[in-house]
Amino acid sequence: MTPKDRFTRLIATTGPISVAQYMAESNARYYDSRDPLGSAGDFITAPEISQMFGELIGLWLADMWDRAGRPAHVHYVELGPGRGTLARDALGAARRFGLTPDVHFVEASSALAALQRELVPDATRHADLSTIPDDAPLLIVANEFLDALAIRQIVRTPSGWRERMVGLDGDTLVPMAGDRPMDAAVPAAFADAPPGTILEACPAAAAITAELGRRLSVQGGAALIIDYGRAQMASGSTLQALRAHNPVDPFAHPGEADLTAHVDFSVLPEIAEAQGARWLGTVEQGAFLTALGLAARTQALCRAAPAKSAAIKAAAHRLSAPEEMGALFKVMGLCAPGWPPGAGF
Repeated sequence: MTPKDRFTRLIATTGPISVAQYMAESNARYYDSRDPLGSAGDFITAPEISQMFGELIGLWLADMWDRAGRPAHVHYVELGPGRGTLARDALGAARRFGLTPDVHFVEASSALAALQRELVPDATRHADLSTIPDDAPLLIVANEFLDALAIRQIVRTPSGWRERMVGLDGDTLVPMAGDRPMDAAVPAAFADAPPGTILEACPAAAAITAELGRRLSVQGGAALIIDYGRAQMASGSTLQALRAHNPVDPFAHPGEADLTAHVDFSVLPEIAEAQGARWLGTVEQGAFLTALGLAARTQALCRAAPAKSAAIKAAAHRLSAPEEMGALFKVMGLCAPGWPPGAGF
């Protein structure tokens, strides 16, 4: 039985399910069954485009650690580390400046965990943040992690706001409005929005950001959260699906396509600060990488491998150009009270 068949049977038996439940169960099946990255997969992330991405992240962490007094014991924590490529490149760059942290991966996919062991064999794996050690400062990286967490959607109908559900039209999975009133959950700015307006929230992203903020305030350290999303709250569905590098209907291939939604960076700083962390800023990825020395690193790699210079420059352009990943992707920095301000913010 395919994942779609399971959803069809579930909905036919119990009625429509929330978009949040649909997205969570779809992605759980999807990520645990495959390596989704690279040309043979469904999408590619920044660390797989170029080693420069991970190297610059590693240098940022090493700089923060150095200016915080070079604490002897520190943990590197990566949420959703993919194949381990970012960690390999970041830790390699950081090592050149004396930073050799214990390595921890928060990873639920058994398929990806097997690949991570090849690139970063000394990493300790965790199902969630609860088992991350609390005995030392944390250097945290979450790259394209929050976008895959389940979102809740509410939609304005002629009768008021309702949760957006997934139901059936024959054997086809389709979005539809539920029957439970949700007017109390609507921000005042959208209270009188026209019918058809959709708002999104991600409770899981809020909970994880709160826990990161709490950990940083108690243990010390710094964090980079990197993802595609928006700096200001806006209406509209951002739920999307990728399959074989092409966009597809997010309700057509549950469990067999990568479901994501834009991260709302406008709400995360306040959540982290409420737990005692310090928000360093949120900037576009292109500006962040440029400030960290992307151009100089590109030139150095081109000098070292002239035959690959065209590919190296193309990768740098893809990471930083506004029309590529440079503007859509945002970088949010957090740190503990008393830690230094971060480069690039």
